[in-house]
Amino acid sequence: MASIPNITIIGAGRLGGALAIALARKNFIIENLAARNFEAAEKIEKLIEPRPKIITENEFSEITSDVILITTQDSEIEKVANRLAKTINNKPQIFHTSGSLSSEILKDLKAVGCPTGSIHPLVSISDARLGAERFADAYFCIEGDEDALVTAKKIVEMLGGKSFSIAAEYKALYHASAVTACGHLVALVDAAIEMLTGCGLNEKDAQKILLPLIGSTVGNLEKQNTAQALTGTFARADAGTLDKHIKILRETVSPEALEIYLQLGMRSLQLAETRNANRENIEKMRGQILLAKTNLK
Repeated sequence: MASIPNITIIGAGRLGGALAIALARKNFIIENLAARNFEAAEKIEKLIEPRPKIITENEFSEITSDVILITTQDSEIEKVANRLAKTINNKPQIFHTSGSLSSEILKDLKAVGCPTGSIHPLVSISDARLGAERFADAYFCIEGDEDALVTAKKIVEMLGGKSFSIAAEYKALYHASAVTACGHLVALVDAAIEMLTGCGLNEKDAQKILLPLIGSTVGNLEKQNTAQALTGTFARADAGTLDKHIKILRETVSPEALEIYLQLGMRSLQLAETRNANRENIEKMRGQILLAKTNLK
């Protein structure tokens, strides 16, 4: 294995493109970009020096890279692995970047002698160019063969990230956690925007107004645990304010938004309990939430 391995990336979407750009900036040679969408691959290729060759799956036999990253959608990973196993002429280390799948899905490649693993960056990437900037200081979940893990750690380190490992059987649970912290956070903010638009604001202004508040909460979480970072009605065990919230939400927002508020309220009360908030009020608030949830049905 070369000190800085040459890399082929299969899949030139948002994550594949971001990794290609970021790795090239760290002096990795991106030899090939394999993609079905030539135009998408070409946009990424133009941002990389030296420019990689754009190839199709029919050219997998020409790959001579030390490392292959499979950055396709999860549903395509096994198909790509199977085709590589039948056509690859060397024994590169091969990783996929799925959060929910373990390296077990690359079993066909392992069977032909390729060390395998998975590398999943815990960052939200909505655009390849922007995403290339977000790997520094990010955490990467890695798992796989021992030799592959050594390379995975090196790649993460050179990107400026931090790596951690979990057992293969927990990949789906790990990914559910990531979706809750990221994707569900967006859905939660969407519900909060719905509530604020009920006050007469438009969606754009509501989002702009809420973002600094969200940022301050994230800032608290950087220094405190979740119970310590909890603020507001539930942290104070304020049953009177909860009653007002439930009444106005029932009148102004969708049942889904009210249900989100109630579900998270119950979780917030668990956190408030650890802070020794007023136990009598906490139990009263639990009763208020249960009654409101019953009335939703």
